[in-house]
Amino acid sequence: MKTLSSSRPRRIALVSALFVVLGSGALAGAAPALPSPPDRLNILLVGVDSRAGLTADELKRFKAGGTGCDCTDAMMLVHVSAARDRVSVVSMPRDSLTKFPGPHVDQRSGKKHGPHLAKINAAHSEGGPSFTIEAVERMTGTPVHRYLEIDFRHFIDAVDRVDGGVPICTKEPLKDPVTGIDLAPGTKRVRGGEALQYVRSRRDGKMDFGRVLKQQKFVLNAWRTVRNDLRHDPVRLWRIASTLRASAPSAERSFSVPEMVRLAARLGHLRPADVEFATVPISRFNPTIEGVGSSLAVDEEHAAEVFEALRSDRPLPAARPTSTSTIPLGLGDYRPTGGTSLVCL
Repeated sequence: MKTLSSSRPRRIALVSALFVVLGSGALAGAAPALPSPPDRLNILLVGVDSRAGLTADELKRFKAGGTGCDCTDAMMLVHVSAARDRVSVVSMPRDSLTKFPGPHVDQRSGKKHGPHLAKINAAHSEGGPSFTIEAVERMTGTPVHRYLEIDFRHFIDAVDRVDGGVPICTKEPLKDPVTGIDLAPGTKRVRGGEALQYVRSRRDGKMDFGRVLKQQKFVLNAWRTVRNDLRHDPVRLWRIASTLRASAPSAERSFSVPEMVRLAARLGHLRPADVEFATVPISRFNPTIEGVGSSLAVDEEHAAEVFEALRSDRPLPAARPTSTSTIPLGLGDYRPTGGTSLVCL
């Protein structure tokens, strides 16, 4: 059993190391610049459907059984402005249809592919992180500077490191027999397993669009919570960053732990109102495509305007006055929203 006297020197040493890495002014918001790029920053954040490392008990308790597809169930392009005064997050639904470049070798089968149509979430299972980055850059015309991949195991572990858990909220009862989430209206703080159930849930009548919104809401509230760790417990922040990075530490353009902590320090002053979220404009459901299945058609003209704003370091464009989507209930419409509306109080 560790005593306070035996653990304290290690804690002090780690805090001292953080100050060396970050610079003496980092925790006050004056962190050193990331080594690349020197100004604006685009981060590809993906959640991978991999159950590796989960115990039999966890698979049962969190209803995460079955075989993982090693595909991306969450994909967000996060733009940090050059002035570090705004963050724009654009989600890409996993079933968005795109065209993969060729030739390339399928990492699952060893088969060589030419260019072919596919859902964007298949890029990871087909070619891993580097191919995922390439597919997103081709689809959006936007450079990816940093990559962060999180699987089920490390998502649970990272949330468990957040003091008190992460708040999630719902206006209506949310009960999903597939993931096991069962929430009454209101706000609840959750640990890692229940958080995973929440971000995976899409049985609310809104299909994957509802899941995307839950993922955006979770990211915003997790960031607000972890931001407090930056001020009060830098050791915990370092450990959370280390856990997140552990899913794919050697991935191309992967964040280093010092980079993540530096960026968190530089963004520590941001309010929810300084963060904006949107989903790529979707025009319709595609007819079933052989070898692809059901998919969503991206409104390419409208999406080009959204990604041009990111490349130009501008805020996301406003929603169009008239819907351009035929998806029922307006689910495919592009509706940027400020982070304030996603805060769980």
